[in-house]
Amino acid sequence: MPHDSRIFNGTNTFLHLKNHAMAEISTYLTFKDNCEEAFNFYKSVFGGDFQTIMRFGDSPAEYQGAESERKKIMHVALPIGQKTILLGSDSPEHMGPVNQGNNVSIAIHPDTREEADRLFNGLSAGGRITMPMSDAFWGAYFGMFTDKFGIHWMVNFDKGHQR
Repeated sequence: MPHDSRIFNGTNTFLHLKNHAMAEISTYLTFKDNCEEAFNFYKSVFGGDFQTIMRFGDSPAEYQGAESERKKIMHVALPIGQKTILLGSDSPEHMGPVNQGNNVSIAIHPDTREEADRLFNGLSAGGRITMPMSDAFWGAYFGMFTDKFGIHWMVNFDKGHQR
C-alpha cells in the first residue's frame, strides 16, 4: 500500500516527507515478573488472541537464564487495533531492575535490514547500546539501546513482520 508522502504542517499546507516508506512502531512493555497476568488483563479488555507468546524456557539452551525464569514471558504480542500491536515481556534478572519509567520501549519494525541499521545507528548515537544489531535466534535482525534522552528503543527487522 503506498504511503502518502505529505504531512499537514498546521498552516493549511502540506510538507512532503523525504522518505516515502515509514517503519512501523509499537509499544513494548517490560515487567518484573507479571507480564502474563498483565497481558491476560489487556486481552480481556481489548479482546482478540495473542499473535505470539514465547517463554524464556522456549529459547535455545544458551539463551535460557535461571530455572526460576524459564516460565516467564520472553515475548508476547497482542493485536489491539487494525495496525496496532501491544508487545511485552518479563525482564530477566541480568537485565537489571524494572521500575516505573524504564519499563516502556518503542519498538521499530523497519522494512529492510539496511533501514534497521540506519535507524539503529542514528537513534543510538550518543546513547547506550544494550544489545547491538545481530541475527536473533527467532529469525529476526534485532538490537536494543537507550538513546541520549533516556528513551528505550528496540529495532526488529523480520521479513515476515512477526511481532
